Amino acid sequence: YDSLGLTLRRHPLALLRPQLTKRRLMSAEALNQAPNGRLVRHCGIVTLRQQPGTAAGVVFVSLEDETGVVQVIVWKHLRERQRTVLTQSRLLAVHGVWQREGEAKNLIAGHLEDLTPLLHGLSTVSRDFH
Repeated sequence: YDSLGLTLRRHPLALLRPQLTKRRLMSAEALNQAPNGRLVRHCGIVTLRQQPGTAAGVVFVSLEDETGVVQVIVWKHLRERQRTVLTQSRLLAVHGVWQREGEAKNLIAGHLEDLTPLLHGLSTVSRDFH
């Protein structure tokens, strides 16, 4: 995982799942079952950060865990308040509102938490675009 960003064995977060569960952080699979508007907590490895010029300061983040990928929307006011956590975290926890309309599913961030120390030095890389 360190050199290629993928593994033929268990996903790194599968090993952390007991700790994440204690923190009430849901997996991507569990989130997919959550109803629209539910307050939720999720954690994943940051695989993508994107801030399109046409998005009025909104940042889109992709978080990967052992069960899938969750798309996170970070509004401009939160981006400004938690810029360091947003831009530096490799393992990011998001507390927010689960939004689903048909097949479109997003986690609207209300608070960000850097859990990178739980990776114990595991190297991860995200693709960051602006």
